[in-house]
Amino acid sequence: MLNMTWEFKLEPTESQVSEIERTLSVCRKVWNYALRERKDWLNSRKCPVNACSIDREYIMAPDTPFPNYHVQAKNLTLAKEFIPELKTVNAQMLQQVLRSLDRAFEDMKSKKHGFPRFKNQARSRSFVFPQMLKNFISIEGIKLPQLGLVKVRWSREIPELFQVKQARIVRKASGYFVMLSLSADVNVPEASPHGEPIGIDVGLEYFLSTSDGEQIKRPKFFSSLQRKLKLLQRRLKNKKKGSSNRSKLGKEIARVHQRIADTRKDWHFKTAHHLCNDAGMIFVEDLDFRIMAKGMLGKHTLDAGLGQFTNQILPWVCFKRDVYYGKVDAYGTSQECPDCGARVKKDLSVRISECFECGSTKPRDIAAAQVICARGQRVIENVCGADLAGVSVMSSSQVALKQKIFGAIQGISRYTQKG
Repeated sequence: MLNMTWEFKLEPTESQVSEIERTLSVCRKVWNYALRERKDWLNSRKCPVNACSIDREYIMAPDTPFPNYHVQAKNLTLAKEFIPELKTVNAQMLQQVLRSLDRAFEDMKSKKHGFPRFKNQARSRSFVFPQMLKNFISIEGIKLPQLGLVKVRWSREIPELFQVKQARIVRKASGYFVMLSLSADVNVPEASPHGEPIGIDVGLEYFLSTSDGEQIKRPKFFSSLQRKLKLLQRRLKNKKKGSSNRSKLGKEIARVHQRIADTRKDWHFKTAHHLCNDAGMIFVEDLDFRIMAKGMLGKHTLDAGLGQFTNQILPWVCFKRDVYYGKVDAYGTSQECPDCGARVKKDLSVRISECFECGSTKPRDIAAAQVICARGQRVIENVCGADLAGVSVMSSSQVALKQKIFGAIQGISRYTQKG
């Protein structure tokens, strides 16, 4: 099963914009009420049995069940008899809000995420249509429940192989977008080790250095617009809370932040495709960039977006381009000679790797990239039991299927299918 999410820009009318904002408001109220109900249940179980709280007391029957998704979904149906506003929004849409809250509580326990927070008008930015109408896509736009036909900028054609499972409306600083969840009942094989191997070492002086000797400077996406953000945020400090001027200035600041994020993401995709042009295998270090983001150079680490590039964008581009992607142990990659394997101990200030055993002298980042490439090849040889450089394990039928699928995906043209 192949699942993807594509994003398209919407061009709604004024009445559709007001309907979207009203729907967001109702979803926000349901989220906040359901979260308040769960917090009250938890607080009622925290009071000691031999003392009462001086501040407040949560009194609830001992046999009251925890308000999980099923309990709250049942209560939501009963609440529609007393709150007519809930009837104006699609029932499945409100159920998705409760599912999202339930998922947030599960992530808090399993993934150690923070406690779910209440949402104000600015933080409530999306809602989901879990089921789509029949013949909902056409050249003019997309037909959605409650909104009707909404114009869409079809930047690329949706292949006939995929089915649209659900749609999410997202409000961003630059407008409204629809995120379509696409699904195809096919099994796309993972790329097998083949072709030319490349090791990549990421950093801050150079965004990345390859084992072939290529080094790419780090673009300063945030630093280039930091002065403008500083001036706008200084003006925002003096605006009265709740005023229209403060709201306009907040939207302008959000547009600058979105411009930074979009520019960074676009550059990451172009860099990933550039690396895949001449490689059959790409190896990177297995690093936790969240630790680097908490250090002295945290701002520059987040500005570079190293985690987004190595953990999200580069693996996806390698998957589409039939390039093998692998991670290797990051321990000591900059302290090892790539030619003889000797230990070359040096601190971070030393940018040249000089080996006293074999006399090799190379830039530190390129030497580390060559060590990463060698480690990746050793892992492949140990797993497969043979030297697979230049040998493709994937069968010809699998290659043809993958090329057919992603050949259709990469075609960027106007959508011409009639609803």
